[in-house]
Amino acid sequence: MSTTTRIAILGATGRMGRAVADAVAASAQAELGAAFERDGHAAIGQPVAAGSAVTISADPAAAAAQFDVLIDFTRPEGTMAALAACVAAGKRMVIGTTGCSDAQKADIAAAAKRIPIVMAGNFSIGVNLCLSLLEQAARTLGDDFDVEIVEAHHRHKVDAPSGTALMMGEAVARGVGRDLKDVAVYERYGHTGARERRTIGFQAVRGGDVVGDHTVMFLGDGERVEITHKASNRMNFANGAVRAAVWLRDRAPGLYSMRDVLGS
Repeated sequence: MSTTTRIAILGATGRMGRAVADAVAASAQAELGAAFERDGHAAIGQPVAAGSAVTISADPAAAAAQFDVLIDFTRPEGTMAALAACVAAGKRMVIGTTGCSDAQKADIAAAAKRIPIVMAGNFSIGVNLCLSLLEQAARTLGDDFDVEIVEAHHRHKVDAPSGTALMMGEAVARGVGRDLKDVAVYERYGHTGARERRTIGFQAVRGGDVVGDHTVMFLGDGERVEITHKASNRMNFANGAVRAAVWLRDRAPGLYSMRDVLGS
């Protein structure tokens, strides 16, 4: 039995799809088994890369025999269609798609009772380290510090705030014993009144080719603590996703996080 994990990429021609293909090519534990794009895409039938024997197709279900794990960094509608195909074929998934609704997240959790899934808003090792630091900082600083999260991404990103910013907000909320849904503030405009002390604020910036910048500010009286992560390219996310795909190989069905993959 081969010890190499065969990986399929959903959204193979996109920014993250191309980065994942490069990460698979550089991995000694993985190989590219299949690549997919939406039906009607101009790349259908073309090699995923120059000289590659893998051609891009539109139907994960029809190509299920060619892969063990599907990596997805597309949009929620594509994710849910691929999820159904993977559940039917008993294939694992790594999901980096952000912007899923609560209902879609519930469907993913239900699917994880049948197949192993790693789902994360960010697959960077550095970001996942920041999540641990943020929870510790929030626990230490407590209610004496206001918290604001500022994130910036390229002009093509369609959801806000980013999945990473939400993960950071959840880490802070855990540290101070709050539920993010109860304390998050996503927009301020006009006469808003004084800041409510226990809220966690979010600001999103979109423009240019910014890969992903995130800063969490703990704002106290007379001092400020900031924890920042800046991504200069997408390979850190792609390498983390491939690492997660390889890690999934021998896992039982369940919904896992990147912290599970890293053992943190």
